Amino acid sequence: MPENFYGILKTREQALEHLKQVAPALLAWYDANARVLPWRENKDPYRIWISEIMLQQTRVEAVKPYYERFLSAFPNVTALAQSPVERVLKLWEGLGYYSRARNLHKAANQILQEYSGKFPHSAKELRRLSGIGEYTAGAIASIAFEQRVPAVDGNVLRVLSRLLQSPADIMKTREKKALSALAQDMMPMHRVGDYNQAMMEIGALVCVPNGSPHCVECPLSGLCLAHKGGCEEDYPKKSPKKGRRQEQKTLLLILCGEKVLLHKRPSEGLLAGLWEFPMVDGTVTAQEALQSWKIPPESVKKVISAGNAKHIFSHVEWHMKGELVWLDRFPMPLPETEWVDEKELRETYPIAAAQKKYRNLVLKFL
Repeated sequence: MPENFYGILKTREQALEHLKQVAPALLAWYDANARVLPWRENKDPYRIWISEIMLQQTRVEAVKPYYERFLSAFPNVTALAQSPVERVLKLWEGLGYYSRARNLHKAANQILQEYSGKFPHSAKELRRLSGIGEYTAGAIASIAFEQRVPAVDGNVLRVLSRLLQSPADIMKTREKKALSALAQDMMPMHRVGDYNQAMMEIGALVCVPNGSPHCVECPLSGLCLAHKGGCEEDYPKKSPKKGRRQEQKTLLLILCGEKVLLHKRPSEGLLAGLWEFPMVDGTVTAQEALQSWKIPPESVKKVISAGNAKHIFSHVEWHMKGELVWLDRFPMPLPETEWVDEKELRETYPIAAAQKKYRNLVLKFL
């Protein structure tokens, strides 16, 4: 770790003494400014869990309608566990990072089978569930069960970094762990769930990640060493991200009668288990793509361009070219494919947001 990891305060003891002043001011601010959110209506661990998973890498406003719809379909852990995973993925459609939905389904079954349908109370036990890491376990344990454990996400790391004017690189595991240990020790003895939510809230609304933090509105500005030094925007320190690789794709929107052909992706990897329009790597002609999918050329009635689209994942960009293809007869069945009608495309088969433009186009022709 850097020599001046604790900023100008030099030692961990001094840093902790400084940070222990945070809780009273932060909780008073939270009491006056906390957003009214559907997952804050009660302390139900199931509702808190669903919200925390949905909020990973997704904005609050984007999550709200998904949350309400998901809770309506799966009001409790038993309903979620007993649902087919494809139904869960369909209701997740558009939220992205679909491994989150699959892990929700797996964890619901774990809770049902290993904990008789009751949520474990401790962060340690919660971390045994699929898809629950240290942050999510801390959030559920503290908010639902008042366990004195931190919930350290990017918001909290940013607030701590600025409060201490710490040069810690929050992308490095060792330095992140050291800040997380401080977050544990600086917690108050009471209202720990509110305190964790307040830390996340001030990071989301005031000590913001992009653009200038709203220091005039911040109840912690008097304690913030980066603010006193006039260098808030220099923190937190982060090692540069690796650039995303770009991949070219050619999509086939193959229609026959009142049905369209879908292909199921492999059970592991990017967009695992979702359905998609048949696709080949690279920018190729419609004829070449059809040949890759063993579609007989004599069955093709018409081909027109479906236009281009781009989708950005965390580590890769897809640059897609679509081709609308009409067949005059169904070809021999292909592995992992289904011919689906308009209702099934809308309501049954989960398709990633990456192909949303093409899905909407196909619906016009069904």
